[in-house]
Amino acid sequence: MNIIRGINHIPADYAGCVATIGNFDGLHRGHQQVLTQLKHAAQTRNLAATVISFDPLPHEFFIRGSHSARIYPLRDKARLLAKLGINDFIQFKFNHSFSQIEAEDFVLDILLKRLKVRYLVVGDDFCFGKKRQGNFQLLQKLGTQHGMVVQDTKTVSADQQRISSTVIRQALSQGNLSQINQLLGHRYQLSGRIRQGDKIGRTLNFPTVNLRLPDNIALRCGIYAVKIQGLNNRTYYGAASVGKRPTVNGTDMRLETYIFDFDQQVYGQYICIEPLCFIRPEENFASIDVMQTQIYQDCEDIKTWISKTQPIDKDS
Repeated sequence: MNIIRGINHIPADYAGCVATIGNFDGLHRGHQQVLTQLKHAAQTRNLAATVISFDPLPHEFFIRGSHSARIYPLRDKARLLAKLGINDFIQFKFNHSFSQIEAEDFVLDILLKRLKVRYLVVGDDFCFGKKRQGNFQLLQKLGTQHGMVVQDTKTVSADQQRISSTVIRQALSQGNLSQINQLLGHRYQLSGRIRQGDKIGRTLNFPTVNLRLPDNIALRCGIYAVKIQGLNNRTYYGAASVGKRPTVNGTDMRLETYIFDFDQQVYGQYICIEPLCFIRPEENFASIDVMQTQIYQDCEDIKTWISKTQPIDKDS
């Protein structure tokens, strides 16, 4: 999958595409329905299936200091889009100048001239352009004039509730993983390259592999039983901490994972970590010794849970 960051990075000879526009946080079952429709239209027309999004999100830009919770970091959104068969992921930098683009200019200059969009899928409540003056009706009007088909999307529901990123963020904030996976239509995973941490876990006999997370990740801070994939073509299990590590005066959000029955140096390797069960909230302990005792208990509790719920054969 190609990732294009910004208008100026769209190739001058871009061959055209079938596109959709949105936040696509979570890539849940509703999003997947849109992308299935998108891919079918792209294959029929022999064009690229393209997802257009923004960073920051428009409402984050207009509400200064607002950083709404995200289901996935950008790297995981890109990973899932590639897995779902999207050809191009275009991320426009949403800033003051971009916010001042007139709705008609956005359609004519960016969608039609630069991207050569021939088929566009959006929600019928989609608004865009300066002061949100553009809407579905304008897209249809300009599309008819310039040979771009504009199609709306249908709502997807589960248990009579509309599937939305908002509902999934709420479930993530509660650590409700079974609901999250059901709404997503895939297992919730966080991925990245293993980076060096502070090596405090090593001094406590609980060395961890560390992934950096954005501060606005929606997943509840705390301790989880997790599944780890990407190391030695095997599936491992472990105990993971999501949070800022208040006991050691941490400042950045991390996913720190102690992998059971594993003692290799794996800095720089790419892994996926799947939270399986929320164990307890993040705590600020009175001392390192108290924290170490709790880590030991967490690991014992997680091993017991894994032995009762997970396959015995760990090879993948």
